[in-house]
Amino acid sequence: MRKQRTAGQKATLSGKDAEGAGVKKKKFNKSALPLYLMILPAVIITFIYKYIPMAGSIIAFEDYKLTKGVFDSTWVWFDNFKYIFNLPDFWNVLRNTFLIAFAKMIGNLIVPIVVALLLNELRQVGLKRSIQTLLYIPNFLSWIILAGMFTDILSPSSGIVNQLLGYIGVGPIDFLGSNDWFPFTMVATDIWKNFGYGTIVYLASLASIDPALYESARMDGASRWQQTIHITLPGMSSIIVLMSLLSMGSILNAGFDQIYNLLNPMVHESGEIIDTLVYNLSLGNGMYGPATALGLMNSLVSFTLISLGYILADKFLDYRIF
Repeated sequence: MRKQRTAGQKATLSGKDAEGAGVKKKKFNKSALPLYLMILPAVIITFIYKYIPMAGSIIAFEDYKLTKGVFDSTWVWFDNFKYIFNLPDFWNVLRNTFLIAFAKMIGNLIVPIVVALLLNELRQVGLKRSIQTLLYIPNFLSWIILAGMFTDILSPSSGIVNQLLGYIGVGPIDFLGSNDWFPFTMVATDIWKNFGYGTIVYLASLASIDPALYESARMDGASRWQQTIHITLPGMSSIIVLMSLLSMGSILNAGFDQIYNLLNPMVHESGEIIDTLVYNLSLGNGMYGPATALGLMNSLVSFTLISLGYILADKFLDYRIF
């Protein structure tokens, strides 16, 4: 009887402990306080310049006038959205935006991975670092500078690219003045500018792979290609998924700085994108209501796509960012 009572007491005590553990709150980790303070300025800046301006989205539902302001302008509900959809060039602009942005997204995902794998194969540290530095430089140049450079380099009359093409019997190509070539030129120049900086992330992920895996693979007779397929790429899979998810949010962002500085009337049909249309509607024609409506629609589509990508990654790849 005494043993039974002791066992019962233990069961009661363990039940209370379990109940207490269930309601016990997690204590604040004081050692992480410096990290929170370090990111606090970035959080404040992001809140001021990213979240507070979202209140201006109300202009999308108004016939906004500068003289009346946000609160006194006439409320027109969804008339601005109807105006956008009835624009003659809207669907063509939407198509241009999607095609250019999607091609940039794929190129800026594949090219940095390939370059990172090639750089990882170099065994001369000095040569490897020199190549990395040369590849990073274009990322720090603004599109205003690069627009002038590409205008001269790709000129059909005096550009070095067309001169080289002439040596192999190819006629001059107007890369920036032809509707057939302009979208490809935008994609290629954007990849050239950004792929060097993008390799940083993938080189960091390569450095985190256990070298013992490669040693074991070599002992089993695996070639470099087999090691890449079965060790390197699976080791990079998490960061590849992360970069893919983040890039989905920019599926309708074809690059305003680049397109605006290189766009000209001859390629308006294939080069006009949503961002340049927003600029022309707002600052060009003073139509702030339709411009805000178009920008709001762009943001909602991007948010939906990146959320969908996160859900699919969590469901099928068991990958979570948070």
